[in-house]
Amino acid sequence: MEHENSTVVREFVLLGLSHTRKVQPVLFFFLQLFYVIVLPRNILLILTVQRDSKLGSPMHFFLVNLAFLDICYCSVTLPRTLADLFSNPQNIAYNACMAQLLFLHFLGAAEMFPLLAMAYDRYVAICKPLRYTVLVNRTVCHVLVGASWGGGFLHGIIVFALTIRLPFCGLNILDNFFCDIRQLAKLACTNTYTVELLMFLNNGIVIITCFVLLLISYTVLLLKLQTHSTKAKKKITSTCVSHIVVVFVTFGPAIYIYVLPFQAVPVEKVVALFHTVIFPLTNP
Repeated sequence: MEHENSTVVREFVLLGLSHTRKVQPVLFFFLQLFYVIVLPRNILLILTVQRDSKLGSPMHFFLVNLAFLDICYCSVTLPRTLADLFSNPQNIAYNACMAQLLFLHFLGAAEMFPLLAMAYDRYVAICKPLRYTVLVNRTVCHVLVGASWGGGFLHGIIVFALTIRLPFCGLNILDNFFCDIRQLAKLACTNTYTVELLMFLNNGIVIITCFVLLLISYTVLLLKLQTHSTKAKKKITSTCVSHIVVVFVTFGPAIYIYVLPFQAVPVEKVVALFHTVIFPLTNP
């Protein structure tokens, strides 16, 4: 009966960031200003590291990869969001919606995994400095980055495969500025609890596992500081604290959006905006 009552949906209507038209030009100005200012800085960071032979450490290699992923990740939603601020209605084709969903979760997961590689790099540098060049050589770095991209792609494919099988009942209005599983699941002609469980097993477990592993690794590093000199403590602490800030900035909104139950939350759009646009561009 579910499939008999389902309707082929050819496009979705995005309600956007704000329902008030007077606010939309203001949002467009600030989002475009932020994009124009911060995006070139990330590109400059990548070019600087690539051209300067002194910046050839594994940490710089991971940083370049993170910056590139951040640029790609925010570009999945922001350009269309800027264009849609002056569109009424804000329609997106079904295929385009599914493609946006795929790349959003593919790049989002691929962005989280390099943070584990960076934590591993800091752990070896602090706890096993004499073996650093062996344990974190060029081959290991490429394997870790390749695994990040591969893991992200696998995650995105799983989310895409689960979403594309959802039957819809003719409703096609998404209360968001991009296509994501939370809003699509609400339109599905199926048991929402089943959808929630499947998505939590994919999204939630990946996010929580990475977050817990990162917290454990940096806790171990901070405890290890007790055996170092005062000068070394200051240098290591500054590095670890900056990494910890990025971890909370990356995983905090992700946990809020994807781990909590699929129910409407007051500031979901604001959190989603920071998660998909603001934070990725400021990570490096």
